[in-house]
Amino acid sequence: MLAEETIIKGHSKIMATSSYSIIFKFVAFLLLVSSFTTGVVVCGNTNQTFKSQQELLKLKKIRGYLKKINKPPVKTIKSPDGDLIDCVLSHLQPAFDHPQLKGMNPLEPPKRPQANDTVNEMEEILQLWTVSGESCPEGTVPIRRTTEKDVMRSSKLRRFGRKIRRGVRHDTLSSDHEHAVAFVNGEQYYGAKASINVWTPRVTDQYEFSLSQLWVISGTFGHDLNTIEAGWQVSPELYGDNYPRFFTYWTTDEYQATGCYNLLCSGFVQINNRIAMGAAISPRSSVNGRQFDIGIMIWKDPKHGHWWLQFGSGLLVGYWPDFLFSHLRGHASMVQFGGEIVNSRSMGYHTSTQMGSGHFAYEGFGKASYFRNLQVVDWDNNLIPLSNLHLLADHPNCYDIRAGKNNVWGNYFYYGGPGRNPRCP
Repeated sequence: MLAEETIIKGHSKIMATSSYSIIFKFVAFLLLVSSFTTGVVVCGNTNQTFKSQQELLKLKKIRGYLKKINKPPVKTIKSPDGDLIDCVLSHLQPAFDHPQLKGMNPLEPPKRPQANDTVNEMEEILQLWTVSGESCPEGTVPIRRTTEKDVMRSSKLRRFGRKIRRGVRHDTLSSDHEHAVAFVNGEQYYGAKASINVWTPRVTDQYEFSLSQLWVISGTFGHDLNTIEAGWQVSPELYGDNYPRFFTYWTTDEYQATGCYNLLCSGFVQINNRIAMGAAISPRSSVNGRQFDIGIMIWKDPKHGHWWLQFGSGLLVGYWPDFLFSHLRGHASMVQFGGEIVNSRSMGYHTSTQMGSGHFAYEGFGKASYFRNLQVVDWDNNLIPLSNLHLLADHPNCYDIRAGKNNVWGNYFYYGGPGRNPRCP
């Protein structure tokens, strides 16, 4: 009995010890799994937290930029296209954030260049925000409000409001920017003028654009390139839609660190309360229908040396102070007129983004887009016809150009094209 009892007790002890061992191992396993799972969750939360912090930091930077660039308005006008146009007191506009302009007021208009001939005027073109009849009060300037969405569309925050490099046609090495332009060089130029046909070209990629403009250029085509530019553009990335918009641009270092579109940095001083840079143009031309164009003139004031901008049939928009520039403090060495598109090849083949009207130059008036009454400003502040006009098209099977001259349009050209087609794969 004692032996049997001892055996039974021993067996029970072995069973208990074995059970404890199994339980211990199971608990240890659970702890291991728990710690592993917890580690994964913590790691996931860390990544999410890091991402959230990055987004918050980006949003903070964007709002800081918007606070700097969007000035307090005395009145706001809503455009039919959704834009908000702020009427900002002249002395509070972004230009006067520049250290060399702080505390100053806009200058009085200068003497305009004298024309030697009469220019054929077409129907006056307006901006969409003005169709309701509302306007900004005297003493204010209309500024298109920049939104968080506008900035968020930019590929990089620090590049918002700036062109990427190779914005001037000067060689055949540029693979992503394509041009069809007319140009003059070899002399000293103090301005340029043209009337530019306005269309709504199709832009097929958010990070592409289509523009038609004139360039006033000086310096080499290296890092010291100076340009002043004005015209119309369709840019979904910059504006969030496909409306053609009146725009300006300037740079003193080949589009690297200086300059910007419109009033998106300090530089250009606006004096006009009727034109909003970056605002949509209305009406636009249609195939075999009515044609509309905008007059653009840029010239150097002989008295103070600043570069002035005129829009339409005589509206002075404002000026770029001469101290912004290096080479353009003197004069321009080249003037270009024409179209430019970005070909990103995002689908692996040539873009279908259109230039001008999307029609080739040979199709002529009512179909192809045009520039007319091309002129330059000489040393004595006179508008004169062009001599020795050169034509260049990077990819003539995609976009081309043809020039002519007559008594009504003076020097003119048709340009543009559809982009991708059987001859432009």
